[in-house]
Amino acid sequence: MDIININSILNNIKKTVDSHQLSTGEYARWIWDDPAGETKRNLTSNAYGCADAANIFYTLNCFPTDVEERKLWVKGLQAHQDEKTGLFVEGSHLPSHTTAHCVAALELFDAKPLYPFYDFKKYEDNDAMCQLLESLNWPEAKGPGHIAPAIYSSFVITRAVPHSWVDNYFDWLNKNCDPETALWRKGTYPLPQGASICQHMGDGFHFLFTYEHARMAYPYPDKLIDTCLDLCTDRIGYPKFGKQFHFIEVDWVFCLNRASRQTKHRFDEVQAALYGFAKDYISWLNIVDWETDDGANDLHMLFGTLCCLTELQLALPGIIRSDVPLRMVLDRRPFI
Repeated sequence: MDIININSILNNIKKTVDSHQLSTGEYARWIWDDPAGETKRNLTSNAYGCADAANIFYTLNCFPTDVEERKLWVKGLQAHQDEKTGLFVEGSHLPSHTTAHCVAALELFDAKPLYPFYDFKKYEDNDAMCQLLESLNWPEAKGPGHIAPAIYSSFVITRAVPHSWVDNYFDWLNKNCDPETALWRKGTYPLPQGASICQHMGDGFHFLFTYEHARMAYPYPDKLIDTCLDLCTDRIGYPKFGKQFHFIEVDWVFCLNRASRQTKHRFDEVQAALYGFAKDYISWLNIVDWETDDGANDLHMLFGTLCCLTELQLALPGIIRSDVPLRMVLDRRPFI
């Protein structure tokens, strides 16, 4: 395998984030409006802008260290919490997702939200959490993964629940994991015609990083590898896979790499697939016009891309090179 240097890409990522700064700890998610005119963007301080800037700087190893500066970052993030519901709201994602994402960003500063999660309070009860898991619309991609793992992450990061609650959560997931796909939920596969297993892998990724956080074994790591390797040719719903700023790429790389840590199953094929993807992905990132690309303009999607590069660096030791090694935020706490 040839060495792949990503320093120039990381420099462009840092430059892009700097261009989104409004003040210390305050970042816009976008700095120009939707070119297609389909949506009106918030170009002021944004929950995802602030959280993703923090995540990106942590990943790049240029996280703020000055005490007073860190206080301003924490204040900026905390300002996006609703004091009545205890949730963080942005509009582009479910409040559960936004909440967990901001709580996870605050954790990088060893800080917490200002208010309790009032609207999550009922899920501190084991039975209520199981009822929620039972009630989720599992055939709907990007639904359950943005709800249950978000509540888990919000609770465990702030230490709002006992270990028995965590055990209960994983007990349900283990019993309800599909033994053929290694995704959730058992009984929803095969998917309806036209549905994308790729999207469901992306949803399952959110549950898998909670397994990583808790140092839990995956229910069916061999089957997860089979599912991910099959996705090398089946990417329904993502025709630009590997040539876009998005999260679906890190979903796939993470699931494949982390499953390969728990089994020897098809290891050489896993490495070959990851290396082949890395070469194409990084080649595309090297020709992006960083000053005009609308994907790079979105700090949230930019963070997803950086997470993918970070996971590839972990998955292919000695191959993906940067002057300063990247840090995966998911190895510190759950949720992206």
